[in-house]
Amino acid sequence: MKLADPTLDQIRIFLAVEEEGSFGGAARRMGRAVSAISYGIAQMEAQLGVALFAREGSRKPVLTDAGRGLLPEAQAIADRADALLAKTRSLHAGLESDIGLALDVMVPGEVTAHALREFRTLFPTVSLRLQVEALGAAAACLLDGQSELAIGGPVIGDHPELERQAIGEVELVPVAAPGHPLARGGIATGQSREHLQLVLSDRSSLTEGREFSVLSPRSWRLGDLGAKHALLKQGIGWGNMPRPMVADDLASGALVLLDLPEKPGAAYALNAIWRRDTRPGPATSWLIDTFRERLRGCPV
Repeated sequence: MKLADPTLDQIRIFLAVEEEGSFGGAARRMGRAVSAISYGIAQMEAQLGVALFAREGSRKPVLTDAGRGLLPEAQAIADRADALLAKTRSLHAGLESDIGLALDVMVPGEVTAHALREFRTLFPTVSLRLQVEALGAAAACLLDGQSELAIGGPVIGDHPELERQAIGEVELVPVAAPGHPLARGGIATGQSREHLQLVLSDRSSLTEGREFSVLSPRSWRLGDLGAKHALLKQGIGWGNMPRPMVADDLASGALVLLDLPEKPGAAYALNAIWRRDTRPGPATSWLIDTFRERLRGCPV
């Protein structure tokens, strides 16, 4: 037997009958005549070669085993069609279909989680491509076309192809394990240079050759902030970390603040950055505003 594809309209009729429990209810819901609903179901059954409803006399239609088995697939097709239509309407309204977002590793995870949870609720049709990068690599994602928006630090400065807007800051603090020599206090000027410093490295070429708060000639370069965090807790060197990331460690004593004469800690400014030849759309603009609000409410 040769089967034919049911139309989307027939699938919607099938779902309406199942949900309303009657042909009359489906007709009222869809603004059709009962005969049109009955005809649509009959056509779909003929095309698929199965009975979808068992209907005898005046009894309400009841799903057959075949109808029950096909119901999830019919619902999935209708849902995908609804999503397609919703995205199309969004595109006509100027809403982005997808956004590439590059985040500096210094952005507090709680800020990111809350912002993106709200984003998913408010913009269900907009796909998000998220990258987490260190230092200049977040801005590099814009220049090579991987992202449309970056939330990045101050290391890029003024780049001729980029527009930036200050949205907040995160405090960087020098820390080490409690058993580290620099944790004893009373540290003399220059003594930090005698100990291994763990330094976050930039995987982009935008800031090649530049140093950020590096005091010691003895250093390990790490491209991952999480790895740096773990090594600090193990007593392998000292280094700057964003305060929100080490707040629990400072409270528990797993890490301690270092009172160094050079005061290497600093406010790490965060900017919303985008290419000057593009204009942020509605969802992108919402992300900029929301990260600004969340960073304002986040303890530095």
